[in-house]
Amino acid sequence: MRALIVIDMQVDFCPGGALAVAGGDEIVGAINDLMPDFDAVVLTQDWHPADHASFADNHPRAEAFSTVQMPYGPQVLWPRHCVIGSAGAVFHPALATDVADLVIRKGFRPGIDSYSAFFDNDHATPTGLAGYLRDRGLDDLTFVGLAHDFCVAWSAIDAARLGFAATVIEDATRAIDLNGSRAAARDDMRAAGVSLA
Repeated sequence: MRALIVIDMQVDFCPGGALAVAGGDEIVGAINDLMPDFDAVVLTQDWHPADHASFADNHPRAEAFSTVQMPYGPQVLWPRHCVIGSAGAVFHPALATDVADLVIRKGFRPGIDSYSAFFDNDHATPTGLAGYLRDRGLDDLTFVGLAHDFCVAWSAIDAARLGFAATVIEDATRAIDLNGSRAAARDDMRAAGVSLA
């Protein structure tokens, strides 16, 4: 059975938001149109406490979009975004949230970021999504949303590594493209066995 995994379609990632992805709002209609074609729809939601370790302003003299070393590996420091309970953390108002079977919140542990829908950035702490999908017999996964080169790519790669069929519909994503990250993400996804459609 097939599931559509909609990654982080939140106000802060759309134009005018705290970590806006260019054209992020342009894909909402396409994502809504895809939803009826799937047996299940899962939404992910970035959900950070105010003291989150990935926020540049929580590191003295750190620049946004710089990289620091964390116990779990390199971490991009982001502008403050998707803070729990904030207006920027809510889903884009045009997204058809009423048809979602499940909402997975990620990044809520203060000391570790979580790009993937499946694991925190240590690649070990699970979100519970894999078990949910397996319990429901959902083994063919399609990924859309924001941002192509971070949370979408990491989610699709983890899905493939976990044995799911994984496809990314690139027209229903947008990328941050930080220092060539979009091209690198495409290469990494293909290498992991993710189909790019």
